[in-house]
Amino acid sequence: MIQKNTADQALSESRFQNVKRHMAVNWQVYTLLLPAIIYFIIFNYVPMYGVQIAFKDYIANLGFWGSPFVGFDHFERFFNSYYFWRLLKNTLLLSLYELVLFPLPIIFALSLHELHNGKFKRWAQTLTYAPHFISVVVVVGMIVAFLDPITGLINHIIQFFGGESQDFLTDPGWFRHIFVWSGQWQSLGWGTIIYLAALAGVNPELLEAAKVDGATRIQRIWHINIPAILPTIVVLFILNMGSFMAIGFEKVLLLQNNLNSETSDIIATFVYESGILEGQYSFSTAVGLFNSAINIVVLVLANYLARKVSDNSLW
Repeated sequence: MIQKNTADQALSESRFQNVKRHMAVNWQVYTLLLPAIIYFIIFNYVPMYGVQIAFKDYIANLGFWGSPFVGFDHFERFFNSYYFWRLLKNTLLLSLYELVLFPLPIIFALSLHELHNGKFKRWAQTLTYAPHFISVVVVVGMIVAFLDPITGLINHIIQFFGGESQDFLTDPGWFRHIFVWSGQWQSLGWGTIIYLAALAGVNPELLEAAKVDGATRIQRIWHINIPAILPTIVVLFILNMGSFMAIGFEKVLLLQNNLNSETSDIIATFVYESGILEGQYSFSTAVGLFNSAINIVVLVLANYLARKVSDNSLW
């Protein structure tokens, strides 16, 4: 036993020396990593210290440690509240709606890749990238202006074709469509960049060989291009699943009003309202923690399934 412990200690010291030597040789790389590590520690890990108030009745003058411990009371209050199922349903439906449209950037990238007209290709890329740089506030302002029931462009088009004017923003039935499709308009071009980069790495000899063998364009896309970018698709899909419940709450909040709250009330906006506006810090932290816990579970599950199905995963 003593010999085994001595051997383990020697092995551990040897590994430590190897790591130390490796860091000394590659110190430039570790120096470049340092700012990113500091950033994540300060802005992503240190704030986790405050999560403990989800299990306490936070009182400002008693501080985090001095506030009375209440266990899972805030979670139980949220689960038993009448608005719980509505918040969960709206959040899940918006997330699933966005997930269904996940293939759009892939299809768009494959289409752009097949274009041989360079001028049109650059024009299409610029046109679709541009909305990404518009702030959410401006995007919402454009949506409100376009959908205005009296002066909006969309309603003018509807009326031109004989239809009746619609008040889209006060109709709960339209909220999810407006939110998701405006998000696609804003992020479609930006989302294709990584797929286009992956497609640029496809061996052109494979495509030429397929042409010689008589493969059609669709067959080349299906049997060569898509398998080539499949690892990229899987990784981006897993990353998307990591923020499955983290819907951009700023846009929801800006588009929300009393008339469409039936479908626009989501967990993220509820956390903002109960925490910032109503000062229920512990309760809103508990709700936010519940949301984050679902995200972690979905991320781990998606990673596990991706590894089983395609041998590609984040870890």
